[in-house]
Amino acid sequence: MSLFDAKERMDALVKELSQHNYNYYVLAQPTISDYDFDQKLRELAELEKRYPEYQDTDSPTQKVGGEITKEFQTVKHKWAMLSLGNTYSEQDLKDFDDRIRKAIGDDFEYVCELKFDGLSMSLTYQDGQLLRAVTRGDGSQGDDVTTNIKTINRIPKRLKSSGYPEMFEIRGEVFMHRAAFDRLNKERMENNEVPYANPRNFAAGTVKMQDSREVAKRPLDCFLYFLYTDKQLFKTHWESLEAVKEWGFPVCEHNKLCKNIDEVLAFIHHWEKERFNLSYDIDGIVLKVNNYAQQHELGFTAKSPRWAISYKYKAQEVETILNQVTYQVGRTGAVTPVANLKPVLLAGTTVKRATLHNANEIQRLDLHEGDSVFVEKGGEIIPKIISVNTLKREEGAARIIYPDVCPECGSNLIRKEGEAVHYCPNDEGCPPQIVGKIQHFIGRKAMNIDGLGDETVETFYRHGYIEHISDLYKLYERVDDLKSLERFGEKSITNMLEGIEKSKQMPFEKVLFGLGIRYVGETVARKLAHHFKNIDSLMNASYDELITAEEIGERIALSVQDYFNDERHKEQIEKLRLAGLQFESEEAEVILDSTKLDGKSFIISGTFERSRDELTQLIEANGGKILSSISGKLNYVVAGDNMGPAKLEKANKLNIPIISEDDLLAMLE
Repeated sequence: MSLFDAKERMDALVKELSQHNYNYYVLAQPTISDYDFDQKLRELAELEKRYPEYQDTDSPTQKVGGEITKEFQTVKHKWAMLSLGNTYSEQDLKDFDDRIRKAIGDDFEYVCELKFDGLSMSLTYQDGQLLRAVTRGDGSQGDDVTTNIKTINRIPKRLKSSGYPEMFEIRGEVFMHRAAFDRLNKERMENNEVPYANPRNFAAGTVKMQDSREVAKRPLDCFLYFLYTDKQLFKTHWESLEAVKEWGFPVCEHNKLCKNIDEVLAFIHHWEKERFNLSYDIDGIVLKVNNYAQQHELGFTAKSPRWAISYKYKAQEVETILNQVTYQVGRTGAVTPVANLKPVLLAGTTVKRATLHNANEIQRLDLHEGDSVFVEKGGEIIPKIISVNTLKREEGAARIIYPDVCPECGSNLIRKEGEAVHYCPNDEGCPPQIVGKIQHFIGRKAMNIDGLGDETVETFYRHGYIEHISDLYKLYERVDDLKSLERFGEKSITNMLEGIEKSKQMPFEKVLFGLGIRYVGETVARKLAHHFKNIDSLMNASYDELITAEEIGERIALSVQDYFNDERHKEQIEKLRLAGLQFESEEAEVILDSTKLDGKSFIISGTFERSRDELTQLIEANGGKILSSISGKLNYVVAGDNMGPAKLEKANKLNIPIISEDDLLAMLE
């Protein structure tokens, strides 16, 4: 066999065997016998042994996985992974279309894509090789799961084509086909393991497994749908999808280019029925404005792009029996009623529970014991009861009455004026609140304590080792007690204590968020820390002083005051202060490259040699400001190729100077 023939045969075998693996493990539809597959695999292995220089890194003969990941590294996204606005209403889509037309005119197209029910993933490639795979996380940062993602056959580890940039990011959805899900769930049940609720949960759980060898046994698939580069390579989203297909990426074959909203609606109606014939789950359709310049012109809100929206199909509805209503107490003391149902199949999963939200919902539904209820599963993870079939209600059935005392600790519940939720006020003595507060405190968005998870917190509380967040910083005194716990060895204890010690360096805003003050989320904690600088100023602030802080209204101000008026909370803060936590903001000194743009404001529109982020940083580093919209206060529009016509027209109307990238650089010389 010549070298050329060997290379050609090896390439053909890799391609054929990879397809057979996909058919068998993912689609559960084998097209070849096990014997024939093994014979071909043996042939490939022999050829690779004789011609190692031609061995493909993606060859089926290569060991897949094998690395153990003790913890996933957190990686900051270069481009934020925003979520999409969504709707169940066709009228909302028409209104969305009207807003687009008012902003950019009538000359535009949509790209329609299936909305996969999976796990969002961002892949970074450098010089044609997969460098990193990162989950969405909180949108600004996620977990590095590269080792696990490399087990997905359809994701190329090395690109074999050309034309791609040196560095780029491509995003998509990791999911599991229903046939693979059913097969694996059947195996779990045969092994007396708890089955997963749906393919999405199975896929998400698989991606976060520590042993990639186990991940490789759970076949995942992926579709990719958005390309990010520093320099814009294409004028439209459709062009980029066609290009990444040529580069070797799996792109859904059902994408469609639509000229108007009527074509979009026709696409939606088609897939509302046809989705059940797919081998994977979708829950809607995504539409995106096709032209990138028009996308830039439309811009973003804080949470989502203005140029895209998802339409979600209405939930399926089933009827079942209400067995009983139980009540859950959250970390903030909110008491949530939960309907326990006679198990029923809904949207491919068995439903046993449904949320009832609050006392108002129980009253609205007029729930009685043993009622026959209609349940749907829409945009929520937990299904909800939408109505009661009163025709089937048994005579004399007792009405469901929302309790007036906490089901966990017996404290009288409170309900503040204007709020629908009842709360247990005993936040320092109610077990689920105590555990929930500690779990919140150790979370990644708060103190980010490695080596300490939610289940461990529950175990420690149950054994009496912790009752307050401050007790975490005394766990080093209980090492002997901890060693007596099952599955908690010396190495685990050391890692946990190191994580606790490291958390003392977390900034004031993270500590403040970690305290779990009602209504004080991440953003509010950051605003309060920036405004008041330290915990003492915040604790002693009057109501009038609190509401002068940016974005702090009456509800937040009163909640903060209530929290710090409790002596038990002050005592905890003093213990945390003595433990060495940060209760003062460290304001970083801003050093500008120059003040040449001081007092000047800019808007950037179009595509440039540099990225828009680079231009933004350049302007701000020299004293300038970036505005979000064109108004009389604007000094300059920095215009690149494909600048949006609506912005251009408005800038000319207001006589705002329009400058190029070179003009901007000249201002800095």
